[in-house]
Amino acid sequence: MSEPTGAARRRGPFKVGDQVQLTDPKGRHYTFTLEAGKNFHTHKGSFPHDELIGAPEGSVVRTTGNVAYLALRPLLPDYVLSMPRGAAVVYPKDAGQILAFADIFPGARVVEAGVGSGSLSSFLLRAIGDQGMLHSYERRADFAEIAQANVERYFGGPHPAWQLTVGDLQDNLSDADVDRVILDMLAPWECLEAVSKALVPGGILCCYVATTTQLARTVESIREIGCFNEPTSWETMIRNWHIEGLAVRPDHRMIGHTGFLLTARRLADGVEPPMRRRRPAKGAYGEDYEGPNADGGTAR
Repeated sequence: MSEPTGAARRRGPFKVGDQVQLTDPKGRHYTFTLEAGKNFHTHKGSFPHDELIGAPEGSVVRTTGNVAYLALRPLLPDYVLSMPRGAAVVYPKDAGQILAFADIFPGARVVEAGVGSGSLSSFLLRAIGDQGMLHSYERRADFAEIAQANVERYFGGPHPAWQLTVGDLQDNLSDADVDRVILDMLAPWECLEAVSKALVPGGILCCYVATTTQLARTVESIREIGCFNEPTSWETMIRNWHIEGLAVRPDHRMIGHTGFLLTARRLADGVEPPMRRRRPAKGAYGEDYEGPNADGGTAR
C-alpha cells in the first residue's frame, strides 16, 4: 500500500526540498526550503543547508555568530500562516472548526468555493486523503494560481484528489452526490440553490463569513430555501497562557474575531423542515429589517 500524498515529507531525516522552520532563542520563526550548497543567513550569522540535510528533525544548528536555532518541519498551521498570499487565509483555528463540525472524513466528496490562498484547501485535502474528492472553485485566476502553488508546495506536487476550477460556483457547479460544501465567499446565499441540488441528503453545508450582516442574511436565506435543517452559527477565539514558574496568567494578546461559521444539513427531497418553536425576539422583523423575511410572514 503506497503512502498517502505528502506523508513522506512529514517524517524521517531532513531531505533536499523539505520545508524547515527554525526557532530562535526568542521564539521567532524562520521558514525556508532546503537546497544543497546553499546558506541560511540571519542578522545573527549564517550556516550551510548541508548541515541539516540528512539530520533528524528536532536538531539544533548554530550560526557563525554562535546563536542556536531549533530545526523542525513546520506544522500545517505554521505553513498556512507563512505562505505567500493572494487573499486572506482561513486561520487554523477556523480550519480546525470546519474539519470538526463539517465532519470532514477520509474519502469525502467536498466542494469548496472561495479558494483564496489555498489554506483551507490544504486542510481539507489532508483530511479527505487520496481517495476523497475536493473540487475547489475560485473566481479570480490570480488567486487560483497562488493557491495552487501553495498547495503543491506543501504536498510536494499535485494532489490526486484535488480539482481547481476558475469561475463562479453557481455558474460552473457540475458535481453531484456531494457530501460536504464549504462556502468562503462574500455572498454565500447566492449559491444555496446550486449547492442544495448537489448535496446528498444529510450532507453538510458550512459557510465562513466575516460580518454579522453576512451571517444574518445567510442564515435567513437557508431558512427560506426550505431544504436544510435549522442552521447553527458561532465564532471561535483563542487565548494563550504564559507559564513561567509561579507566574501563570493569560497572554495580553489573543486571536480574536476572524470570521463566523455556520452549518446546516441537507434534508431529504420533499421534506419540509420542522416548525421552529422559538419565538422571534421583539422587533427582530421590524420596519428597518430588509432581509429575506422582511414581510415578517415566513419566520416560524
